[in-house]
Amino acid sequence: MFKRSVPVTIFVAATTPALAHTGHDAASGFLAGLSHPLGGLDHVLAMVSVGLFAVLLGGKALWALPMSFVGMMLAGGILGLTGIEVPAVEFGIAMSIIVLGAVVTWGRQCPIQAAVALVGVFAVFHGYAHGAEIPFGSDAVLYSLGFALATAMLHGAGIAAGLLTLGHSTVMRTAGAAVTMTGLVLALG
Repeated sequence: MFKRSVPVTIFVAATTPALAHTGHDAASGFLAGLSHPLGGLDHVLAMVSVGLFAVLLGGKALWALPMSFVGMMLAGGILGLTGIEVPAVEFGIAMSIIVLGAVVTWGRQCPIQAAVALVGVFAVFHGYAHGAEIPFGSDAVLYSLGFALATAMLHGAGIAAGLLTLGHSTVMRTAGAAVTMTGLVLALG
């Protein structure tokens, strides 16, 4: 069985197209955008924290916070794509991790409008980074759709994790503290 699987594997690998170069088809822009937020710990931590924060607030926050983040991230992405300068992007991204982790750690309620504004401001920094880092030759619209979908999925993961730990505030607070500490390490490193 093993002797037959080796040649079959070689033939299958030889007939699979090489996808090492982006920009040659419509899917490459979408896939580049989809993979970008998933490849950076800073993005993953901030976006999952938005989901956890939404669970802490409950009700309308479950959709309002993720929608605010995605909408403002797309606005920031446009700024990055067009080359309009946004100051202190890396600092804003680092602060998003630290602050969102701290908010989850404290576990206190706040007005939904303040929460929407907070995640919206941080989203501009994340979006700018996505837009400024678009791979050469990628379709900007498909790339943006990809990173918006990945972001929404990460928010969903945070919401799911938050709902699973809803009755266990210690778990949620510990996760928030871990996010904040990781944010501090990333900011200092």
